[in-house]
Amino acid sequence: MSSTCKISLPVFVVASAITYIYFSTVFIFIDVWFGLTSSPGILNGIAFTAVAFMCVLNYVLAILTDPGRVPATFMPDIEDSRSPIHEIKRKGLGGGDLRYCQKCAHYKPARAHHCRVCRRCVLRMDHHCIWINNCVGHANYKVFFIFVLYAVLGCIYSLILLMGSIYNDAEKDEQQSRGSFTNAYVISGLLLVPLSVALTVLLGWHIYLILQNKTTIEYHEGVRALHLAEKGGNVFTNFYDLGAYENLISVLGPSIFSWVCPTSKHIGSGIRFPTNL
Repeated sequence: MSSTCKISLPVFVVASAITYIYFSTVFIFIDVWFGLTSSPGILNGIAFTAVAFMCVLNYVLAILTDPGRVPATFMPDIEDSRSPIHEIKRKGLGGGDLRYCQKCAHYKPARAHHCRVCRRCVLRMDHHCIWINNCVGHANYKVFFIFVLYAVLGCIYSLILLMGSIYNDAEKDEQQSRGSFTNAYVISGLLLVPLSVALTVLLGWHIYLILQNKTTIEYHEGVRALHLAEKGGNVFTNFYDLGAYENLISVLGPSIFSWVCPTSKHIGSGIRFPTNL
């Protein structure tokens, strides 16, 4: 478990939003459009509950799972030519110092970075996320990604049901019913539209990163390294890019059925990663 796994204001906000969206969707939108006791109402209620459950499950796992600690006994293998153990962000592609964290006072493996919030090095660190009050790293990246995926599906699903219930309400022309749910419709619309857009952009960004076998940090370091390489007349290479499919299964798992489930037996130790060298 992570030492930072505690309830924070952003986590409370996310939990509150999930709770509001779930109850308004099931007990207002589905009920108004189909009726909760009808066959379509029951089917939609079960389907949306399943999406919400997977969203909450992966959110909790992303919060509670330690993103990956660098073992205190770790020492870089300087004789392994396939392992890019040198820093590239400061001195470019041609060299640099062994990856040593001055704050933690020990060596760190490739793709590990020091988090100023968690105050330690994190294996294959992507970023520190205030919305889970934890780092997104080697051990919890997949559950974070799946959480975002189910959050997008849930928001879009809820938005469709919202529009359907509004249209159905207008068709019935029941003034009292429309008035009683107006506030819920407005609040839900103001919440769901920006959330759907923002989360879809975030999902697209991480799909791109997965297919390139990069983290958010490595993307920005790569931009810097590419500039330095061009200045020196060199060619920048992403050592970890194994091809789109291999990159995908390295994060989500070898089986397509595991891609949407929070399994992580395939990810390895986070100390060494296959390269294209």
